Amino acid sequence: MIRAACAKYGEDVVIDWCVAYLTGEISGEDAYGPELPKLVAITGSANPGGWSQPVDPVNFYWIRVWAARAFLYIWRDDVVDALLAVTDDPAWRVREHVARITAQRELGQLVDALIPMLDHELPRVRAAAVRAVGAAGEFEHVEAVEALRDDPDQTVRAAVERALDGLARRLDRELE
Repeated sequence: MIRAACAKYGEDVVIDWCVAYLTGEISGEDAYGPELPKLVAITGSANPGGWSQPVDPVNFYWIRVWAARAFLYIWRDDVVDALLAVTDDPAWRVREHVARITAQRELGQLVDALIPMLDHELPRVRAAAVRAVGAAGEFEHVEAVEALRDDPDQTVRAAVERALDGLARRLDRELE
């Protein structure tokens, strides 16, 4: 969907829309109102959540999730500022996507803002944060990752081991 939207409207335009949705510049009400064509372009559906109309405002956070997800496929360097602005988004799915993007794009400038996610109640959020720190962190972040070696969730523990191995390779030094 994102590639199709970029082909039709241009990558910079789509990125601008996604930044506006992600940061709340385009509200949920507007996303399902006058800005609906933009939402359709990035999701492929006039009702991407499949909700009854009007959409319950409790579901508006999904717009920010869909907008963030786009940055796994398209990119412009100034997107970092928008991601940094939503590292404390009230919706955990938005924060999880920020961590995923940080890991994929090795965005070291976001790592410090993601450290609080290492204590999140959901294992999938902790694991995403660990992967982000492993992909983009520095030596000073090692201790925070090591603290999760005994996490109750196997997925988090596995992410910790991969992250520590990745940090050691990327930083070209022993972590112990």
